[in-house]
Amino acid sequence: MGRHTYEIFAGHWPTVTDTDGLADRMNSMTKYVVSDSLTEAHWNNTTIISRADLPARARELRQQPGQNIIQYGYGPVTASLLRAGLLDELRIWLHPLLVGGQGLDALLAGVGADATKLRLADVKAYDSGMVILSYQPELTE
Repeated sequence: MGRHTYEIFAGHWPTVTDTDGLADRMNSMTKYVVSDSLTEAHWNNTTIISRADLPARARELRQQPGQNIIQYGYGPVTASLLRAGLLDELRIWLHPLLVGGQGLDALLAGVGADATKLRLADVKAYDSGMVILSYQPELTE
């Protein structure tokens, strides 16, 4: 993962306990963070990789036995893996929640200034791979 995603995850997962074991899995798995500015990794089992070393290190990791490599987040790390032909699958997660903020307020002209949950109303999938997701605001009383 990139530095930004790493900092979010490292600030969250070590404090989580759950009954299904996801937190234990996240905290115990080997992690790699791609960063030229991060000097120390405080989350256990984390190795820092420089941007320049990413393609070579990713190739090395792909050659090792074990499970698939999962990359969380989307940004420069994903772009580098795509350019190097090292990404086998891309999963896009769309969370049906609008959260207000200056950027979103400007984009939506004030709509969704508060957190707004959305309900999936329709899905249209096309042979090209394009998917149109239609959402409706969930009414709260």
